[in-house]
Amino acid sequence: MLLNRKILIILFLVLTLSPAFCQNDFAYNPRGRRNPFIPLVTPEGRLLKLDKQEEAASGAGLSIEGIIYDKYGRCFAIVNSMVVGIGDPVGDYRVLKILENKVIFIKNGELSEVELTKKGAE
Repeated sequence: MLLNRKILIILFLVLTLSPAFCQNDFAYNPRGRRNPFIPLVTPEGRLLKLDKQEEAASGAGLSIEGIIYDKYGRCFAIVNSMVVGIGDPVGDYRVLKILENKVIFIKNGELSEVELTKKGAE
């Protein structure tokens, strides 16, 4: 009985500590997926159809679609359908600072401020 218990404990430790269970390098690719900040249903209850052309056009420049701001912790932004943090690259730009309503980028030593776009706030 004691031997079976030891074997189960060793088996559990081997399985839970193996690299297959400790996947720390997962990367989420948002390309081709919808923007989670755009609601699928209107307040009247109508289902919205997402325009694929609008999503493709947003990749031409820098478009801030959402911001997760925490003045005491890490901040994130959704830029051109990608979730980025401070220091992450977006095309030729790099995220320098994330504020409550805008993101500051740097490219070749020049700063660019892009404000959060507010779609559907009528």
